[in-house]
Amino acid sequence: MPLFRGQLKVNHTAVGLESHVGQTRFCAGRASQQACRMGTLSVTDAVNALRPFYFAVHPDFFGQYPREREVNENSLKQLNSYLECMQRPGQKALQPTQLTFYIRDTNSDPNSPQRGVNTSGFQAVSFTLQSKDLLSTVLKILQSCNLSTEHVQHAQADKGLEHQNETGTFSRPIRWDKSFYSFTGYRDPEEELDSTVRMEPALGLWLQRNQASASERLTASIPLRAELHRLKTELCQRLEINNIRWQRYWGIAHRCSQLHSLTRFAKQNSPVLHHLKGSTLIFADNSGMNAAGQVMLGTADVHHHWRKLLERLPIYCDLHSHVSLLKERTSFLLGDVELIYDEDLQPVTMLEDYYRMLKIFHQNVAITQPLFHPRSLKGLQIILENDLSAPSLLQAGQLSVPVTCDPTTLQWFIQAHAQKARTYLRREEELEVEQQKLISDCTERFGLERVYKEPSVSRQQMVQCCQRLLEKHLSELHGMRLCISHFYSVLQDGDLCVPWDWKL
Repeated sequence: MPLFRGQLKVNHTAVGLESHVGQTRFCAGRASQQACRMGTLSVTDAVNALRPFYFAVHPDFFGQYPREREVNENSLKQLNSYLECMQRPGQKALQPTQLTFYIRDTNSDPNSPQRGVNTSGFQAVSFTLQSKDLLSTVLKILQSCNLSTEHVQHAQADKGLEHQNETGTFSRPIRWDKSFYSFTGYRDPEEELDSTVRMEPALGLWLQRNQASASERLTASIPLRAELHRLKTELCQRLEINNIRWQRYWGIAHRCSQLHSLTRFAKQNSPVLHHLKGSTLIFADNSGMNAAGQVMLGTADVHHHWRKLLERLPIYCDLHSHVSLLKERTSFLLGDVELIYDEDLQPVTMLEDYYRMLKIFHQNVAITQPLFHPRSLKGLQIILENDLSAPSLLQAGQLSVPVTCDPTTLQWFIQAHAQKARTYLRREEELEVEQQKLISDCTERFGLERVYKEPSVSRQQMVQCCQRLLEKHLSELHGMRLCISHFYSVLQDGDLCVPWDWKL
């Protein structure tokens, strides 16, 4: 192996040189295999590994501290979105995500520069996620919150031993006696996992415990919800815009505050507001226009930045027209396949970045003659990825393609997956119809005010959840707002969040 010959330094006068080199290669190979196994983590393993973290930051523990609760709710949603992106086939271009959580002050390191105790007695912990590896991300979260990672390391080591057992190297993995953990003080991973599973409540029991507080919060939020609806309706009519949306979850009070700020801005900057006519407005983390042509107002930006954005809006609109034209030209070369930007399947992409991606992709496929007959791929959808991943077929039916994909490879990939993609797309359409019917049935059956899901919950998961709900008698849901999510939570405005795979 040339790699080892170039890197290995040994004494050529030593006895048994050949044996030494052979053993070194064997050990290096075993270490490489072990490192590979230790660097992988399944989605189920990740959820189990993060249970101590979820218990430490769960919003239910911050009932008397609305500010800390809101921060944790928002950060959990960003974290879930980040983890969802990591699970998507071919998804590699993840943007660094900075998160802040308040945790109960237990065994913390007071000298840590990232920590600070607030007046409520909770620690503020900030960290940035930028790894593309699920295991590294889980370890980063646990270590940043000063939580033990031993259960992750034990689980990974056990997986490595099981793999060795399968290959015949060992007869069985090492299983320590309970006395070992009592004597050494180490945590028994099996006992810890069993305890966390027992701590996760059944749906009925959790609803009984939390229905009263959720109902109280929901009742208290009614005036704010009416105010939010009024402000939104007035602004849409005054600015002649189609809709006002929010990039991620903010509480009703926070949203009202943002709309009040926009109302003040509209009174002071009426000359530039006509540029917004006919558009969709989104309160987001950054100001600009996204790949879908929607205007984004950064919630952290001052009015000066908003005014500068609206002054440049005609330029953005021209660029969006160029994007539309470029998509049509590229679509023609690919048999009328549709190039889409989906907010639920992709990270937030600004219009300038999307234009550069589309231009590179068009130049790449325009080198040759049209790759497919006109209209032969009509109905299929392509999502562009700004990375070097291989093209892949998403579960929702879209073809995920890197912008630098070789035309020959692209042609072969589309031909090989076109039929399956159409099947997936038809299935998603059927699931959408079934989902809407089940939502309506659940709303009527339980007397719910509203039933909805987080974007990270798939249609298939939503359908399964609603089907199981309809089999139960849950009187605690009457008059409530139900959000299907990945974890239990009562939001500050009274919405009940339950995991889609809740247990009895």
